Amino acid sequence: MERTIVDAPEGARGTARSAPTHPHSRDGENHPLRVAITGGGPGGLYAAALLKRLDPERQITVWERNAPDDTFGFGVVLSDETLGGIEHADPEVYEALQRHFTRWDDIDIVHRDARHTSSGHGFAALGRRRLLEILHTRCRDLGVDLRFRTEAPEDLPRTHDLVIAADGIHSTTRERHADVFRTRVTHHRCRYIWLAADFPFDSFRFEIAETEHGVMQLHGYPYAPDSSTVIIEMREEVWRAAGFDELDEPESVERCAKIFAEALRGRPLKSNNSTWTTFRTVVNDRWSHGNVVLLGDAAHTAHFSIGSGTKLAVEDALALAACLEERDTLPEALAAYEAERRPVVASTQRAARASLEWFENIALYLDQPPRQFAFNLLTRSRRVTHGNLRLRDARFTETVEREFGCPPGTPPMFTPFRLRGLTLRNRVVVSPMDMYSAVDGVPGDFHLVHLGARALGGAGLVMTEMVCVSEEGRITPGCAGLYTGRQAEAWKRITNFVHDRAPGTAIGVQLGHSGRKGSTKRMWEGMDEPLEEGNWPLVAPSALPYKGFSQTPRELSRAQLTDIREQFAAAAVRAARAGFDLLELHCAHGYLLSGFLSPLTNRRTDAYGGSLEKRLRFPLEVFDAVRNVWPGERPMTVRISATDWAEGGTSAEDAVEIARAFAAHGADAIDVSTGQVVADEQPEFGRSYQTPFADRIRHTTGIPVIAVGAISSWDDVNSLILAGRTDLCALARPHLYDPHWTLHAAAEQGYTGPGATWPAPYRAGSRRPQTGRTDAPKPRLSLGSGDARGG
Repeated sequence: MERTIVDAPEGARGTARSAPTHPHSRDGENHPLRVAITGGGPGGLYAAALLKRLDPERQITVWERNAPDDTFGFGVVLSDETLGGIEHADPEVYEALQRHFTRWDDIDIVHRDARHTSSGHGFAALGRRRLLEILHTRCRDLGVDLRFRTEAPEDLPRTHDLVIAADGIHSTTRERHADVFRTRVTHHRCRYIWLAADFPFDSFRFEIAETEHGVMQLHGYPYAPDSSTVIIEMREEVWRAAGFDELDEPESVERCAKIFAEALRGRPLKSNNSTWTTFRTVVNDRWSHGNVVLLGDAAHTAHFSIGSGTKLAVEDALALAACLEERDTLPEALAAYEAERRPVVASTQRAARASLEWFENIALYLDQPPRQFAFNLLTRSRRVTHGNLRLRDARFTETVEREFGCPPGTPPMFTPFRLRGLTLRNRVVVSPMDMYSAVDGVPGDFHLVHLGARALGGAGLVMTEMVCVSEEGRITPGCAGLYTGRQAEAWKRITNFVHDRAPGTAIGVQLGHSGRKGSTKRMWEGMDEPLEEGNWPLVAPSALPYKGFSQTPRELSRAQLTDIREQFAAAAVRAARAGFDLLELHCAHGYLLSGFLSPLTNRRTDAYGGSLEKRLRFPLEVFDAVRNVWPGERPMTVRISATDWAEGGTSAEDAVEIARAFAAHGADAIDVSTGQVVADEQPEFGRSYQTPFADRIRHTTGIPVIAVGAISSWDDVNSLILAGRTDLCALARPHLYDPHWTLHAAAEQGYTGPGATWPAPYRAGSRRPQTGRTDAPKPRLSLGSGDARGG
């Protein structure tokens, strides 16, 4: 969010309202606001300049423990959004920055002796030391008291009205109140070092080196006519195997220069007290305490691969200054600052996390086709998308599409995909969604209209809700089943409609058993709440209730396991006769088969509990029983929860082994979901937040995957497919909002090919209405490092 602060002439307040000069004094006395800032980095200095410019009577002091010309790192890249905020808030700083910017347009990805260039990105950078000099000058001109080589006193909150802690990732101010801010620091898997080259790169350069010790990568960009920032990064185990842990600083620098000699044109690298470190993600539950407020890295960090550290700190300063102008009291101002900035920072941190994890796992992607690898790198954070790159560099994007196999003019999502004997006309799946609208397990007119409408809407595959294999295996009284012939005939009516009226769309059935999550009310009556009457007994791998108020299930005996396995097989036979094209076994979300897979829900001590191999035994027995009766030419998929989002539960590594096991038994694809296994889970929600788990399984095992989870735009679907992170995308809520989501996506992209054939009665509506509506974000052509680098 860009904040505009009303400009003021020097010597006068430029406020958005009429107010006394001391509305935030902590003691209520009539004196100018006294502000202490700990930390003389860009965020702290810019906050000082802004606050002093808006009210020259404020007494503002900056404490910095280092000398004025001490700085770590080399170049700083600022986005257009940040520059726009600076231009509005302080034109003098903006003009000074403009005079020193180095600008360029291209990103080069160098991998296996091939360089692939993507253009149209629009970067602007300058030296960090130059940035600090500009801010020092501005602060002095405005009358800010800058105190270098001076530790900030501990009693600042007592002697000042406002204390801004801008003292970085190791903030001592924050640590003094750690119990209030509730800081969480996550250490990641790569080591990196900040260096510099004595020449300017002509692009933003990513270079991959495959050494005998493992993969290393270079991130480089120019920041002055004669200088470039160079960051060398590698996983911890690679760093140790290469012996960097035993080298001093000069030896490390020399070694890096040799490894990336071609990129560096044989030139040496420079250091500045450079040390190898691991990136730490800092998150605070609160950003203020009394009259102390956190800013920049003290409050939050975002990985350097999306270039957002300085950007976030400067934008924090802009927002804090604006909130202090707009609010009457300090508590109101600090609450408004946090409310405004926290969602922006959370979004950036999610993108940064996706980017850093991509680089942590870069070895997974090395064998991708070269241009697809480049596209994958550019879109790794999910902020740069297929649509962004088409606008910036159509030629590059079209080349990637062509190598992927897209016919001319065909978006990636509308390319066909084959599973066993079934060819899907496009990559869109209507995800299974429980409707809780059956009577005695029999799907009725609602299901015909619901599934029929989505089939007419153009998806390649429409999935049923979880269809239960027994009456006792229902989640609610409204769940559909396939445990009677009457239910099978009702399903046949629906599959016949799909095949007759929506030719080209396949329909699949998801078979499952509720396990310990059964005998509950319908979702809209009280999710996971036990029925008030008419309950049925529950069974599970272990006698553990889902929630404290839930019914406690009985631990399944060997005889009951056999019965349930046969129930699944019998349901599969009925599903085949009902005409379903694909069958999915539901082993996710804490239902019965998922309950066996997770160590949090399976506490058995027999052959079906303990190690992952034993926990897999019963789900695999069920899979085998179903596969044996399911027609050989029709595919089977398995939905899994790739993580429980809970300590001690299924991990991403476990999920890879689970996928391998099902594939070895004949699964044609893995539908990768997460969570809902235990009630105290702590999921990390966000856009496409489950996709990395599918991506990992696909590239580790080679098994086709279906990605699901907060995928909402066709631009995201195109991006994920073309990057090779998934084979199919399953969308749920978007199809509830718009049953014709897929056909509308085709119309909005101007696509009329075979992957999106409109039903004959609907063809008159196949042209996109001229409303200006678009599903993709409108990208800016010059976004600075944050967006262009993947941030």
